[in-house]
Amino acid sequence: MRWISQPGWKGNLLALFAGALTPLALAPFTIWPLALLSVGLFYLGLKGLGAWRALLRGWCYGFGAFLAGTSWIYVSIHTYGAAPVPLALFLTVGFCAGIALFFALPAGLWALCLRRNQAPLGDALTFAGLWFALELFRSWALTGFPWLLLGYSQLSGPLQGLAPLGGVWLISAALAFTAALLVNAPRLIMRPLALVASLVLVALPWVAGDVFKGQVWTQPAGAPLKVAGVQGNIAQELKWNPDHARATLALYRDRTAEQTDADLVVWPENAIPVLREYVSDFLAAEGAQVAAHGGALVTGLPARERDADGDSRYFNSITAVGNGSGTYYKQKLVPFGEYVPLQEYLRGLIGFFDLPMSDFVRGPEQQEPLLVKGYRVAPYICYEVVYPEFVASMAARSQLLLTISNDTWFGKSIGPQQHLQMAQMRALESGRWLVRVTNDGITALVDPFGRISRQIPAFQVGVLQGSVVPMDGLTPYLHYRLWPLAIFSALVLLWGLLLRRQDRPEEAPLVVTQR
Repeated sequence: MRWISQPGWKGNLLALFAGALTPLALAPFTIWPLALLSVGLFYLGLKGLGAWRALLRGWCYGFGAFLAGTSWIYVSIHTYGAAPVPLALFLTVGFCAGIALFFALPAGLWALCLRRNQAPLGDALTFAGLWFALELFRSWALTGFPWLLLGYSQLSGPLQGLAPLGGVWLISAALAFTAALLVNAPRLIMRPLALVASLVLVALPWVAGDVFKGQVWTQPAGAPLKVAGVQGNIAQELKWNPDHARATLALYRDRTAEQTDADLVVWPENAIPVLREYVSDFLAAEGAQVAAHGGALVTGLPARERDADGDSRYFNSITAVGNGSGTYYKQKLVPFGEYVPLQEYLRGLIGFFDLPMSDFVRGPEQQEPLLVKGYRVAPYICYEVVYPEFVASMAARSQLLLTISNDTWFGKSIGPQQHLQMAQMRALESGRWLVRVTNDGITALVDPFGRISRQIPAFQVGVLQGSVVPMDGLTPYLHYRLWPLAIFSALVLLWGLLLRRQDRPEEAPLVVTQR
């Protein structure tokens, strides 16, 4: 089995396979032990490589993970972007190849200046710190793409209780540390002191995960709210068709009229496919209707503002009317779906670069929560909910989380289940109820423990009915955010770097030649 750590195509192919195991640990498969196997094989495969070969192996791992885990990108480009099959395949593979670089660079750095094969415990700690840095970096760089974070595998696993303590970040780091120590177990057996220390350290997150599982960090801020989430199931090809706009508005109007006892009615992202200024009367009438029985309506719709020069700026927005108030402009925009990078060069080349409403601008950073019946509601549009730190910022100032989306772009792939799982983790991290309403699914209510309380079938018109409870108080993660883990990881990485410099004369890959 030494070939796993050696240079060569076999090790690279195994890294590709190991990366492809990652999505199987996540929704909808949720075989969480595969997360340990995946990262363990990745760690083992880097042990005998120089920096350049480690960089290639890291790329293979990342490419396998995203090719297997984000296949829905092909659906978005081909089915809804009208790109021919060869072009859609090329763009999908190109995207995965680019994202894989986020794994390649840390792998190269690991082999160049951090790896210490002769120190199994310290090496595992440093690797866990690097893994945290890797996930954090790819959640931020180039607007970020925090998909397939390892910690999501534990939403219903043994480490679930760590989420309110340090977020998905802490869970990911714990999994990386555990996997690395399991790989190093044969070396630790011969070192009694290191073995005892390793057993204590590796047991800490697993014991803490069990102890804090089910821990109540927040408390009710008031009586439960009755929620009605309207899932319109509008076909994407009709969504922005002006001739279908009246039918769309009528569907949401009629379904809402039936919800006479709802405190909060929610429509999905851009449920109103018309600029707000053109439907102000309709929106006011709907607000008055739900307010007549004490309720509020929250809906997504595009909005336009003009600057001092008279130029128009378009926003993807969410607004509350009736017994509610406030408007939020989306900040985390989807490249090519909501804006086109380098649009002066790409517009007009293919239909995918000219999608309807793909000229949005980013909303301001400092925005207030919505108010619904006197409660503060943190709004998130589409994949904003997959950014842990972004969500935590407003969640700490709110009593209820609400996310609206149009997951039609995923088609019938694994994308909607992955998206829902990440939203569930945000509820668990913050100790708050989460309302999720989408165009065609998955529309659900999630409790403060990340469990689905209610959901309705996808790909059909329906109304989700249930109750949520606004919550006060902060989990440790909302209070301290990722800073304790970031500081600890930085110190561990610095420690590993300094020790590696001292050990450099004797540090070498396990195997560096092939015959």
